[in-house]
Amino acid sequence: MSRRVLILHTGGTIGMESSPSGLRPMAGFGALLKRRLGETASATPLPDCDIVELERLIDSANLQPAQWPIIAGELVRRWDAYDGFVVLHGTDTMAWTASALSFMLTGLDKPVILTGAQIPLTAPRSDALENLEMALILAAQDAIREVGLCFGRKLFRGNRSRKIATDRFDAFDSPNYPPIAEAGIKIVLHRELLLAASPRAFYLPEHFDPEAVAVLTIHPGLSSRVVEAVLAEPKLRGVVLRSYGVGNVPEADARLLTALGDAVARGVTVVNTTQCVIGAVAQDTYATGAALARIGVVSGGDTTLEAAFAKLHVLIAEGLPVQEIRSRMAEPVAGEMAASS
Repeated sequence: MSRRVLILHTGGTIGMESSPSGLRPMAGFGALLKRRLGETASATPLPDCDIVELERLIDSANLQPAQWPIIAGELVRRWDAYDGFVVLHGTDTMAWTASALSFMLTGLDKPVILTGAQIPLTAPRSDALENLEMALILAAQDAIREVGLCFGRKLFRGNRSRKIATDRFDAFDSPNYPPIAEAGIKIVLHRELLLAASPRAFYLPEHFDPEAVAVLTIHPGLSSRVVEAVLAEPKLRGVVLRSYGVGNVPEADARLLTALGDAVARGVTVVNTTQCVIGAVAQDTYATGAALARIGVVSGGDTTLEAAFAKLHVLIAEGLPVQEIRSRMAEPVAGEMAASS
């Protein structure tokens, strides 16, 4: 029996056209895409597909957490009608949305593959069709039970992916986890790297508070007053700390550590992630990192910024107790990090 895939167009470069003011969403993109796919189907067998567009397309740079459950809701409403899903998305925040979907759709039993393009479908040398064709083929694979990001002839685990280049067709990478599929003459699916099946536990929050999670990047000369101002936000419930190396901060700055400790004490979950592209936080390696562990900062291991931010948002929106949020942030729930030793 033929497999059916839904293409959900949420916006992004793939569906844009030139205008005097720059690229903008084009009218009739769904019909054009269907026609272009039909023209290539004889050379590349593709699953049957339908195309749905969000009522209000999202410019990737304008993405807000509140839009994540809208995207997830479009998929969940059609879950039983399709064998897999492809989400067309702008590249700037594609990895953020892929991460968020993985935490809202835990235990999913079908592929959800995000893709897009560096050059619009209508422009010369566009990478749109190549990315989309591979995504469609992978979205029809019943062995895939996770959210993936397909770009530049590779499929990455969505919550392990990052945008690494502005001007290359292979714009994404997954520095701490191998690609789960690669395309050469054939598409090779690395089944041993896929997530194992788990019970479905979808959760689509009715509301994401945009002020609930902040990102705090450590840098030389960071003012303690700036840190205190960020942590003083009354609605703040979670912080993604971007530290040096294996999780180090300036231990000599007692005011900085006091501010972080006070935030933890009043119920803010602070998750330590590294600014390094490759590797993980190991807070007990140096005294500067151990100081964070002593005040209750959670080690994020090798979690990416995008995944840590989205995971915190989803767990907080679930209304979980602080200790449970901290516990879950320290362990993988959707393959987003290596299990702690």
